[in-house]
Amino acid sequence: MFTINQIKEAHSKVKSGADFPTYIQDLIKLGVESYECFVENGNTLYHGSNDFTVQSDAKYPVLEIAEQSNIAQFQKDLKAHQQGKTDYLTFCKDSASAGVEKWEVKMHEMTCTYFDKAGNEMLAEKIPG
Repeated sequence: MFTINQIKEAHSKVKSGADFPTYIQDLIKLGVESYECFVENGNTLYHGSNDFTVQSDAKYPVLEIAEQSNIAQFQKDLKAHQQGKTDYLTFCKDSASAGVEKWEVKMHEMTCTYFDKAGNEMLAEKIPG
């Protein structure tokens, strides 16, 4: 099974959203089947086979998640991040401001789905192969 240190090593190669597809491929090679990233502090739960789960520590100071989600603003911020215009922390701050509580990545489906504080799906995307 995989470790948090292996995941951190894969994540260290990510400079912007443009690197995300490669990061996902690295996680798949490690055996990660899905993960949930919580925007509040970057804490992430990684799931593997046979109910294997590891959890990362907070990655940054606590961000306040907006009560009211703003999907249009989030889509603009996500696009900028995917084009390499923002770093990870900026993207997380933008996500919090737009009301994103967490995102969930499912490797088998190659999807990344963003949720608000009420658990409503804000946006679901296919991850480029």
